[in-house]
Amino acid sequence: MEAKKTKRESKKSRGISALLVIVVALILAELFYFYVLGNPTNFEGGTREGHPLNGNLLGTMYKGGFVVPIIMTLLLTVLILSVERFFALSKAKGKGNLINFVYDVKAELRKGNLVAAEALCAKQKGSVAAIVDAGLKKYKEMETVSIPKEQKIEEIKAEIEEATALELPSMQQNLPIIATISTLGTLMGLFGTVLGMIKSFAALGNAGAVDSVALSVGISEALVNTATGIATGALAIISYSYFSGKIDNMTYAIDEMGFALTQTYAETHNS
Repeated sequence: MEAKKTKRESKKSRGISALLVIVVALILAELFYFYVLGNPTNFEGGTREGHPLNGNLLGTMYKGGFVVPIIMTLLLTVLILSVERFFALSKAKGKGNLINFVYDVKAELRKGNLVAAEALCAKQKGSVAAIVDAGLKKYKEMETVSIPKEQKIEEIKAEIEEATALELPSMQQNLPIIATISTLGTLMGLFGTVLGMIKSFAALGNAGAVDSVALSVGISEALVNTATGIATGALAIISYSYFSGKIDNMTYAIDEMGFALTQTYAETHNS
């Protein structure tokens, strides 16, 4: 059993490390912030200390302050992990349509043609097919052993549950990070907004004439961080919901196949 488990674990596909993605995203965000947003040509007087040129969005974003590259890091992390999850879950689903695969395997089970069902799994590939194939192999094994029928059915269930427990973490990998960013991105946007408003009120509170430049910089920081934070949070929520739905569809298919295997064995075997 241990050797079989080790072999199955070695077949599982591992996604890229979320920590590595965050580090790369941070580096890219910092470079973009200083060399693109902070390009001196975006400001009056040709220096970063100057006011952004009229209508220059890049310079306005730069004035959003140190919170901008942090939010950009979160945004890039969501984008990279979303692309990674798309390919990982597409591979886990397999080559063909999942609904048709389940229907075809159940049809072969009803005919008692386990060889054809295993061939369908080999053709489909992916995590779902691997779990179903493990159940089919246990099904065939139970036909050759002398134990009570109820125990055989439990053995088939246990095999499918074990295979699912080994495959499911690889399907869910990095999704908790995306879920965290859905909240963290919005919070960082609000944090930047508060900092920008503090600068704005500080400009209004100065004795004498209002410093219009300082006031506009503070408002720009508030608005830029609000917009980017909300956009990051919204994208993370959409991504998490989409990929969670795909995983749910795969787990439903696995549950259906597990039920079909045990039900078929119970109906077609007396012992």
